[in-house]
Amino acid sequence: MPTGEYVGEVVMAADILVVYKKNFEEVHDKALEYIKEILDKLVTERGIKVDYTVRETVRRSDFLDRDLAIILGGDGTLTSIVHSVDSKTLVMGVNSHPREVHNDGSYGFYMGSEPNFFAEDIIDAIEGKAIVNILPRLQAVIETPSGKKITSDPALNDLLVANTHQYQPSKYKIQRKADQGNDEIDMVQKSSGCLFSTFLGQGAWFRHIANIEGVTFPIEEVSDRYLFVSRDLPRSDRLDDGSYWSWTDKSTRITSDMHRGYVVSDGWEETHFTRGSVVTISLDGPSLQLLTFRSTIHDRVAHWIKPQY
Repeated sequence: MPTGEYVGEVVMAADILVVYKKNFEEVHDKALEYIKEILDKLVTERGIKVDYTVRETVRRSDFLDRDLAIILGGDGTLTSIVHSVDSKTLVMGVNSHPREVHNDGSYGFYMGSEPNFFAEDIIDAIEGKAIVNILPRLQAVIETPSGKKITSDPALNDLLVANTHQYQPSKYKIQRKADQGNDEIDMVQKSSGCLFSTFLGQGAWFRHIANIEGVTFPIEEVSDRYLFVSRDLPRSDRLDDGSYWSWTDKSTRITSDMHRGYVVSDGWEETHFTRGSVVTISLDGPSLQLLTFRSTIHDRVAHWIKPQY
């Protein structure tokens, strides 16, 4: 069964940036020490270039013209860092604290490797033999009342549009063109904000809000569609027309009736807007090239994919 969009051969990686989580925990320090030992050997043997930086100081410019970014940590580390990575740079996640080794470790959904496999995985990455999963990302474009346009950071998991004061309702007009499953919507809503999720990101937050247990999705749609839910919408307004929750390939347009609102990408970066601003959300963000080695990323969520007969 095909499990998503990916390419086979890639350009050999010669310029590598390692971004690591530094919190003075021994398990992460040991993982970094081990990975550095392997990379130092490859620098000598193959002449590759490797630089290191901590998560707290990395900047978007650090990734420019890099062949490969190795992110050492867990899913939270990776999702916070890849906001600065464009669609050209390969990303390799290395789980520095795997849950199967330590109960309090990271699940590492996006982490294609871990220290025990790193020596062989990095060779595959350098030689262009890894699986390259092309992952879509959500992005919001905010047009202010004065006409200025602001683009949010791309979101690998989910994107929230809401009132900055979470104890106050989010008031807005929501519009979306008709798609294969729903009619066109054009209405005013009052909720706790709108949550948008990629197919792969639905397990992070979306499934804890929307009751879509048992719902599966065609594999041919997972790169072109996203999930939407209006949080805490009054029960009488939870209609089955795409205005409460939806799986759609059409952009969603939100016109704010809030004094102050924000777009939050993957729970990290906030982009603020005021009343009258128009926020358009779509899958037009730059895609992410994420490496895996023993299976594709979609194999990990096969239970969310509609069986093909």
